[in-house]
Amino acid sequence: MIKGVNRQVIEISETDCEYFERVMFFVKPEFVNVSEGKLRERANVIAGKNDRPPMMKIVRNRIWTAVSLLAAAGAGAGVTALVTAALR
Repeated sequence: MIKGVNRQVIEISETDCEYFERVMFFVKPEFVNVSEGKLRERANVIAGKNDRPPMMKIVRNRIWTAVSLLAAAGAGAGVTALVTAALR
């Protein structure tokens, strides 16, 4: 819900993101006199920053996934070994 009637809004409809079709920025009252071009340029910069997470976060997630899969495989092998030893 948007409260207030006298708001300046910048809408970016080409987000280049599969999750969002548009982004809306509400301009602070003290910056309503700034040119529309400058506001739009700044909004495009901010909207474009969030395309991908930082590379370190991607690497950390891949390492965590690999460690988790190895731990699950090790646990499965351990359980299999215990069951096999108990059945002998």
